[in-house]
Amino acid sequence: MITDDKIVKVVYDLYVDGSEPGQEELMERATAEHPLVYCHGKGMMLPKFEAALAGKEQGENFDFRIAAQDAYGEYDDEGVLTLPRELFCIDGKFDEERVYVGNIVPMTTQDGQIVNAQVAEITEENVTIDLNHPLAGENLHFRGKVIEVRDATQEEIESLTRKCGGCSGCGSEGCNPECGTGCGGCN
Repeated sequence: MITDDKIVKVVYDLYVDGSEPGQEELMERATAEHPLVYCHGKGMMLPKFEAALAGKEQGENFDFRIAAQDAYGEYDDEGVLTLPRELFCIDGKFDEERVYVGNIVPMTTQDGQIVNAQVAEITEENVTIDLNHPLAGENLHFRGKVIEVRDATQEEIESLTRKCGGCSGCGSEGCNPECGTGCGGCN
């Protein structure tokens, strides 16, 4: 049965509302060849997703909906920013290899947080990015089956609670020059 600290493997079809009322569009599919695998109760999935699967058994089907506000939130127009093109240059040259319409690029906020942004438009002077999650504003409908439930090993649980890539010792998620303990390793 799906409870905290269980490794869960599911297959599903994810639908979102279509352009016509009552119509849905297939947005994503996790197949037997490429299932979704996660550790239940560790915050890897949306809280409502985990709540809907809690208590289910291996082999059990599921069919549930998550409203936009309980999934990735409503779409926020203020999350679309137009930035100077030179911010996307490496050694004075625009990074065409990674910065193209539709691609996801990592951006660093003023306080050092790394966020993913989708490139929405590129002009001669600017790059428009969208910080909204691709499914922001969408009502989600999951239909699928639980294909495996097993106990997580202690090693798996520890790997999910360890923070890597930040400053050792100060708790910063990014490299903070004021930290003084050096950056890079796992805390």
